Amino acid sequence: MISKSIAILESLQHPTGLFSASRKDVKTGYNLCWIRDTVYASLGFEAVTNTAAVKKIYHALLDLLLKHEYKIDWMINQPQPKEQFRYIHARYDPVTMSEIWEEWGNKQNDAIGAVLFKIGELENKEIRIIRNSSDKRILQKLVNYLEAIHYWHDSDNGMWEENEEIHASSVGACVAGLKAVSKIDGINVSQQLIKNGEEALRQMLPKESISKAVDLALLSLIYPYNIVSPQQRNAILKNIEEKLVKGRGVIRYAGDKYYSNDGAEAEWPFGLPWLAIIYKQLNNPEKYAHYTRKTLEVMNEKGEMPELYYGNTDKHNENTPLAWGQALYLVAAAEAKV
Repeated sequence: MISKSIAILESLQHPTGLFSASRKDVKTGYNLCWIRDTVYASLGFEAVTNTAAVKKIYHALLDLLLKHEYKIDWMINQPQPKEQFRYIHARYDPVTMSEIWEEWGNKQNDAIGAVLFKIGELENKEIRIIRNSSDKRILQKLVNYLEAIHYWHDSDNGMWEENEEIHASSVGACVAGLKAVSKIDGINVSQQLIKNGEEALRQMLPKESISKAVDLALLSLIYPYNIVSPQQRNAILKNIEEKLVKGRGVIRYAGDKYYSNDGAEAEWPFGLPWLAIIYKQLNNPEKYAHYTRKTLEVMNEKGEMPELYYGNTDKHNENTPLAWGQALYLVAAAEAKV
C-alpha cells in the first residue's frame, strides 16, 4: 500500500514540481494547484525519506512566490485596504504557475504559515531548501506580509475556504511558520510578531472560530505544527473524536453543507490518518492501530484516498485521489516503522 500510494501521489505532480489537488484530468477544478495541498503533499515524500522530491516541491513553491513577488510587495507597502484579491492567492495553474483570478476564498493565511513552517523545519533539519539570496528574500517578504496583514487578528477564509473569520488554525499555522523561519540566519522575525499570534490563540482555543467550536482544521495545530499545549491538544482531540468522527471519515464541522447528503455532512477520510499520526506521536498504539485500520477501510479499490464520502453513504465524490489525503496516509503508514 505504501508503494502504491507513493505512485498515486507522484501521478499528481507536474514537471514544475507543483501538484494538482486531485487527478490532472478531473473536471471539478481540482486539476489546479493549491499552495496548502502542495505543502501537505510534501509530508508524504518526507515520511518515506524521498528528500529529492521534497526539495523539488519547495523549490517549485519558492519559484511560484517569486513569480508573484510584486503582489507581495504591494501588500507589504500598502496594506490598506485589504481587499480579498490583493492577498496571496490560494490556487495556481500547476504548469505555468499563473494565478487563478476567479473569485474565491483566497484569504488563506494558513497556507503562508505552512510554507514558512516546513521550509524552516527542513532547514533546521539540515535539509537545504534555500538555494540563493532570492529564496531568502522571498521568505523574509512572507514574514513581512504576515506582519502587514496583522495575521493574528485577520479574518481569513481558513482551511476550508469559506466565510471570513479569525481562524485558530490559520493563526496557529502562522505562529508555527514564524517560529520555524526565525531560526534561519538572515531571516528577521520580531518576537512581538510571534507573541501577538500566541496571545490570540490563547484567547481562541480550543475553538476554531466564533462560528465553529469544533473543527477538523484544528488537528493541524497538533500535527504538523505542534503549536498547542498538552491541555489544548487534549481538548481538541476530545471534541473532534466525540463530535466529528464518523464511519468513513471525519466531518469538517457540524452543519457543513459542502457535498452534504440530506442534511448529513460529508465525511473526509483524511481525518482518519491524521488522527493516527497524532496518536502514534502520543505513544498510543491502540488508537494509532484503530485509526490506521479505519483509514485502510475507506480507501477505494485502487488504493486511493477520496476527498470525501457523501454523508451516511459508501459513495465518494469525484475528487479522487486527493493529494493531501494520500500524503497523510503515507505519513501514518511510515509511522508504523518508527
